[in-house]
Amino acid sequence: MRTHIDTLAAVRNLGILAHVDAGKTTVTERILYATGTTHKRGEVHDGTTVTDFDPQERDRGITIFAAAVSCAWDGHRINLIDTPGHVDFADEVERSLRVLDGAVAVFDAVAGVEPQSESVWRQADRHGVPRIAFVNKLDRAGADLDRAVASIRDRLHPAPLVVQLPIGTEDGFTGVVDLVRMRSLVWGDDGTAVRGAVPEELREEAVRRRRALEEAVAERHPAALEEFCDRETLSAGTLTAALRDLTRTGDGVVVLCGSAYRNRGVEPLLDAVVAYLPSPLDVPAVRGMRDGAGQRRPADPHAPFAGLVFKVNASATGRLAYVRVYSGTIEKGDTVADPGGGRTERVARILRVMADRHVQLDRAVAGDIVALAGVKAARAGATLCDPGAPLLLEAPVTAEPVVSVAVEARRTTDTGRLATALARLAEEDPSLVVRTDTETGQTVLSGRGELHLEVAVEKIRRDGGPEVTVGRPRVAYRETVVGGVTGFAYRHVKQDGGAGQFAHVVLDVEPLGPGPGTVGFEFRSAVVGGRVPQEYVRAVEAGCRDALAEGPLGGHPVTGVRVTLTDGSTHVKDSSDTAFRTAGRLGLRAALRACTTVLLEPVAEVTATVPEDAVGGVLGDLAARRSRVGGSENRGGAAVLTATVPLAELFGYATRLRSRTQGRGTFTTRPAGYAPAPAPAPVR
Repeated sequence: MRTHIDTLAAVRNLGILAHVDAGKTTVTERILYATGTTHKRGEVHDGTTVTDFDPQERDRGITIFAAAVSCAWDGHRINLIDTPGHVDFADEVERSLRVLDGAVAVFDAVAGVEPQSESVWRQADRHGVPRIAFVNKLDRAGADLDRAVASIRDRLHPAPLVVQLPIGTEDGFTGVVDLVRMRSLVWGDDGTAVRGAVPEELREEAVRRRRALEEAVAERHPAALEEFCDRETLSAGTLTAALRDLTRTGDGVVVLCGSAYRNRGVEPLLDAVVAYLPSPLDVPAVRGMRDGAGQRRPADPHAPFAGLVFKVNASATGRLAYVRVYSGTIEKGDTVADPGGGRTERVARILRVMADRHVQLDRAVAGDIVALAGVKAARAGATLCDPGAPLLLEAPVTAEPVVSVAVEARRTTDTGRLATALARLAEEDPSLVVRTDTETGQTVLSGRGELHLEVAVEKIRRDGGPEVTVGRPRVAYRETVVGGVTGFAYRHVKQDGGAGQFAHVVLDVEPLGPGPGTVGFEFRSAVVGGRVPQEYVRAVEAGCRDALAEGPLGGHPVTGVRVTLTDGSTHVKDSSDTAFRTAGRLGLRAALRACTTVLLEPVAEVTATVPEDAVGGVLGDLAARRSRVGGSENRGGAAVLTATVPLAELFGYATRLRSRTQGRGTFTTRPAGYAPAPAPAPVR
């Protein structure tokens, strides 16, 4: 009988990460087919995929919602999450990476590293998620493994460790040489792989690349270096063990190649997932807070239960909370605590997830990714734990929305239904924010981009919600300081009978960074002699943060500011936390009016791929949109242009680009921070 240690060692929790159209969903579908989970290969263009099951995903041909599936390979259970590639849905990737132990990064063999490839790679860096790379679409015209690997090295800065050599190029790509075991795998038209010796015409090149791989590994791994110095070569076992260690520490990235669409290279990819990516036992014990102190929980089914909700599906027919179980065991009917919400929940059912299908389980143990039914209130980012051993885990970070639209029901009688639908949307996707504009009374829906909001509104309609009228998108402006003030004194005195309020503060206000696009807020205290007690200093900081909500130019949030409390005074009876918080808020507001401030607008980095004969027209159109063109390069017979463009100028750009290029141009975007808006400044 297998112990729980054996069982956990045979689990792999991984995500598929990539730029849009690099082939993530096709790779996922081929994995499901290769593992026998499905008996027919799903195709994105036919709308028959397992993981892109939402009607909008099938209509648009892109992944919008992270979908979890489970399969088995070589005695291992693989819990896999297919993540979106479009920048507007980066928060789905963020929440998924928070609960994953490893990832497969998919790259296009023609395009190499693309903008969103870089973004998701940096997200994985922040979470410390080990990765292996899969260079896909080697059967395409212009595909080049070496060029794709060079772009990985130059733009992402890992140490790529290439373990395969392609057999054939472009349409003639039929297989790979396994450089670790020095054997070939060739796929026939029916998708079956045949192992054999290295082809004679590739033997010299394979030996050279195997030598380069050994040297790269020995340079980074002490045990491999010792064997390499003794024997001047590395055995397959030593090389595999060293590649596993380098992958898990992040000191190297194993690179494989193939063509998922033609079902070539999927089995070696699964072998690499099992061989190199970590199990729940190989990652550090999860850390949380208990009674104000840090505590770690091991990946042990016998430890107290602790899990993190990373996704919620709140449909009209029921509510599912997707949970990564970090420690302990949870059984059907158990009562669990939500320490962040201060409540308890009862687990009605535990489900093994297969995209939109589920298999009921009696229990889930450490290392599992499952869905729980009956959890009525826990939101994405909530911790669920044993009520007798509470633990609060760190929630995934949610990015601020940058685009807003006003929404209202077409019929006034549907206002209540719209409010319910919007609340359900925000519950499923924390990056969507619903608020009421205090000036106009309109309901405003904010998100990460135009497509993000378009998908959200369409989801209301498709889920049987009311007909909705949508206003023109508006971007989220910010205000910042470019010229500060020093020694700005503010005295707050209030006396209306009984205990009064007294607080005196002196503030220095200055830009946070060298450029006006710097975002963030920093508060410092330079008070000496205890003229403002420490507890009042904290109150002043809280008041200053309150003041940042509305700036002097147009009521937009203020960012990119450093505030220093340099002096102040107190009253023996009338000073309090409340008084100093009020002084901080009103004092900073007054100081900001005395500063030189500018309006900031969000900007995006645009990468447009267009025919060479349309470059002039596209550049002219970008110039009219107040862009800064960063450069261009030729790639596969097309021109790739990069530019930084104000987000407000990108509304409707897809239609304009298609018109300029007769439908042959494509573009992608990613957030690039904030930049000064031109005068006259737009005010909401």
